[in-house]
Amino acid sequence: MIHNLTEVQTMKKICLTAIILSFSLIGAYSQTLFTYGNYKADEKDFLRAFNKNNQATSSDRNRAIKEYLDLYINSRLKIREAYDRRYDTLPGIQSEIENLRNQVIENYMSDPDAINRLTKEAFQRSLKDIHAAHIFISLKNASGTADAAATQKKLDEVTSRLSKGEDFLKVAQDLSDDPSAKTNKGDLNYITVFTLPYEFENIIYNTAPGKYSKPYTSKAGFHIFKNLGERKALGKIKVQQILLAFPPQIDETGKKNIARLADSLYKRIQAGDDFAKLASAFSNDYISAASEGNIPDISVGQYDPSFEKAIWALKDGTVTKPFATAHGYHIVKKIASKPVITNAADKANIETLQQKIMADDRWKTAKDFIYDIVKNKAGVNKLYNEAALWAFSDSLLDFKPAGIGKSITNETALLKIGDTTFTAGEWIGFAQINRYKADRSLKTYPELMDEFVKNGMHHYYRAHLEDFNEDFRYQMAEFRDGNLFFEIMQQEVWNKAQTDSAALLALYEKNKNKYYWQQSADAVIFFCADEATAKTLHAQLKKDPLKWKITVEPLSDKVVADSSRYEWSQIPGIDKTPKEGSITQLTGNPTDKTASFAYIIKVYEQSAPRSFNEAKGLVMNDYQAQLEEEWIQSLKKKYPVVIDQKVLQEIMK
Repeated sequence: MIHNLTEVQTMKKICLTAIILSFSLIGAYSQTLFTYGNYKADEKDFLRAFNKNNQATSSDRNRAIKEYLDLYINSRLKIREAYDRRYDTLPGIQSEIENLRNQVIENYMSDPDAINRLTKEAFQRSLKDIHAAHIFISLKNASGTADAAATQKKLDEVTSRLSKGEDFLKVAQDLSDDPSAKTNKGDLNYITVFTLPYEFENIIYNTAPGKYSKPYTSKAGFHIFKNLGERKALGKIKVQQILLAFPPQIDETGKKNIARLADSLYKRIQAGDDFAKLASAFSNDYISAASEGNIPDISVGQYDPSFEKAIWALKDGTVTKPFATAHGYHIVKKIASKPVITNAADKANIETLQQKIMADDRWKTAKDFIYDIVKNKAGVNKLYNEAALWAFSDSLLDFKPAGIGKSITNETALLKIGDTTFTAGEWIGFAQINRYKADRSLKTYPELMDEFVKNGMHHYYRAHLEDFNEDFRYQMAEFRDGNLFFEIMQQEVWNKAQTDSAALLALYEKNKNKYYWQQSADAVIFFCADEATAKTLHAQLKKDPLKWKITVEPLSDKVVADSSRYEWSQIPGIDKTPKEGSITQLTGNPTDKTASFAYIIKVYEQSAPRSFNEAKGLVMNDYQAQLEEEWIQSLKKKYPVVIDQKVLQEIMK
């Protein structure tokens, strides 16, 4: 049993907050169901609370509505009184609300439809493989420094040659800054969903077969992709591999020696030697060699194009001749094909896709919706002159003369998002932390400003989330009301019932005949976390119940023992008159898989009056009910309640 006052308060708070969670004051416009003083309660809010807390069938729904309406009115009166007393300004209440806000807010910072949208998109793309080619134009020259003029000149040359109808692969071989393009002509082979970064995947899957994309700007440079052709997705294949790797700085003689070893192993396989044993003995891919050459299932676009071309052409059970890649010589055996899953309702496939989405860079786009919402609803206004701001930034970040930047100070307003202003000082602080790219090169001021604005919109959205997300607004209002309900109940009912000993004793004396023991027993009830523990303990105590404390002690993490006097109806496992010294039958709870039973110490077959101490819990409950009823009546005088019977009848229909 819970004997500590703090524990009682905590348990009451948990339970009552759960009950009150649905009593929210805010909501979209609807009809007024009732007024209380100068305040209104909307039909929509009441129905939302009723539907959340009631499972009434159609036959008893009207009765349930009337009963719930009484509870709802009483709760609104109490919460209104708490607001009028300004309990919402109490530091403890504000701290609890802020803590909860920080705990739950991340659940609302992503597009609620993103996972479904991205899963549907990934599934559709998984059904198709695309043969892609790529031209890359770097923002940096051969010496590694940014050269905008040279980059633009090369981009113009590429787009000019492509517009004239020149072969994409030839242009890639001649002009692409991707080093591999000199040999593969920019041919990426087939790709599928999750093969490339999401930004590139989007471009390729939105480019028609035979067409090439517009230049796309990344942090590294410009990218142009061509869709060389499409096919139905091949799915995955299961293979075993023997890799004879090239050591660093290997010369041609060394490569020829490895090639001869590869030919020798291939002949042994052709003669019937076990592929798995040879892989374990000779493969330099030590991870797969430890599992007899087995490597994880291979999807399209996962490995070097030359490697994939060799293995995707295999039939089940066949082995490639030795072939070379930049890594060494490979001998691959195809075990089986795994066709792509085409059933959109396949739960296992959907779960796999969602796991990949959450781990993929595409999940970052789930937060991009914030920018459009803030722009459209709050508004984003730029208040600065670029030339002056860049000069001001140069003076502080690189110690250059301020020039026209002298017109700006740290307090100058640069940006206004909704009702929030961002200053030049905040911009400089942001720039100091974020001005470098991963390769330590400097970002341009426009790039930094784009990040600064997005960062500001993100912070604004977070700080004003109640204005943007109705579900979040409801949750915070519910929690705030629940805390206020608990606080005012604590002050008006619970504290008084726990501390007014004279009133409790007077109530007991007035109603002694009400506080009687029915048939009862002194007993120890054992509450067990699972049935297995309960069965073990039950068997042990049957042998020697007197040693129950010693027996239970090693199981304290799984068993709670509670000793007191209980009425028979409260004792688990009793099916007839209990016997002193007996162990009751084991009783399981199918809902949570817990189990309980009792050890009977002394039996009282006749009813008897309870002493004040024995009846104190019951007296306290009665006194709380009395205090609450008196308080409700006073609140109804302060906030007269008028129910719109017409609206109520519409609800009940």
